[in-house]
Amino acid sequence: MDFGFNQEQELLRSTARKFFENECGSDFVRARMEEPAGVTDAFWTKLAEQGWLGLVYPEEHGGTGLGFVDLTVLMEEMGRAVMPGPFFSTVLLGGLAILEAGSAGQKKEWLGRITAGEAKTTLALTEPSARWDAGGITTAARERSGRYTLTGTKLFVLDAHLADVLVVAARTRESQPPEQGVSLFLVPRDAAGVRVTLLPTMDQTRKLCEVQLDDVTVGADALLGARDGGWAPLARVLDRATVALCAEMCGGAQKVLDMTTEYAKIRVAFGKPIGSYQGVKHRAADMLVEVENAKSLTYYAAWAVDENAPDAGMAASMAKAYVSDAYRRVAGAGIQLHGGIGFTWEHDLHLYFKRAKSSEFTFGDATYHRERVAQLIPL
Repeated sequence: MDFGFNQEQELLRSTARKFFENECGSDFVRARMEEPAGVTDAFWTKLAEQGWLGLVYPEEHGGTGLGFVDLTVLMEEMGRAVMPGPFFSTVLLGGLAILEAGSAGQKKEWLGRITAGEAKTTLALTEPSARWDAGGITTAARERSGRYTLTGTKLFVLDAHLADVLVVAARTRESQPPEQGVSLFLVPRDAAGVRVTLLPTMDQTRKLCEVQLDDVTVGADALLGARDGGWAPLARVLDRATVALCAEMCGGAQKVLDMTTEYAKIRVAFGKPIGSYQGVKHRAADMLVEVENAKSLTYYAAWAVDENAPDAGMAASMAKAYVSDAYRRVAGAGIQLHGGIGFTWEHDLHLYFKRAKSSEFTFGDATYHRERVAQLIPL
């Protein structure tokens, strides 16, 4: 594959960078951290006007029909800006689930509204066990007279308090392997029996919720895809969302590296810039190596999911296993090389370190994905 970006992708990068510099500076991010919504209507409308809410959706549903490599470019720039708001949950979780598993009618109903900025959605997957595999899904969906009743608790659900509809993964059949008994449901957030609670988090740019489903009843038309066949499309969504998250993390790590090297050029100690000292040079070089390795793994994974390559799942897990550790280490090193100022609330480095820590565990940490790679190796 060609690791270079084409002219259109570089134009997307420059456009996105300029947009976020103008519309999503650190003052904007900090203000959104203090608000439950985490986004303004005006900002969300501007994202829709740019066409980014439908970047990877087909043109027939109001999207632009671009690929995941193109999305990687955009996600890197979002990571550089530590962009808050429900873009990830709406476009890459709930929206992709509808695109992967939904009927023609469900796609027509929701995807056009998502791309226009008129609807938000998310994926309710993880539960108190905090597992990302099918075995962690215990929320029950019982069928009676053509309707389903859902009961259970979902934790760490991104932006559930903003979503118009939740894509809920529930168990319609006890089975071994557990992947065979999972179904997906479209559940309106305001449905009777749905209780959404905003959770306190370290990374205030990400809004996580607890979702209680107390005998929530939905019709058969709420079933997203085939009954008992929800895990296969859900696994594809998770692979794609994982790659997108890795791209966002790469953008954040690159920004930390840029901030640190610039600071090393202007911070003077003992009569000369600290960047001239060997210890600082070595640490910055290590940061550069980690960022470039992270990008290489992420770009390949983006290409693999774009091409539906046989190793797409493994490539996504290899990228997440490496990038989870790399972003955390780069952000930590950036704070250390900044010295005391790097620990202050006024400096922006803590925004990136917090995002690195929250992203490290989203969709599974490095240990989880190394184990997944081991399971996927064809031996």
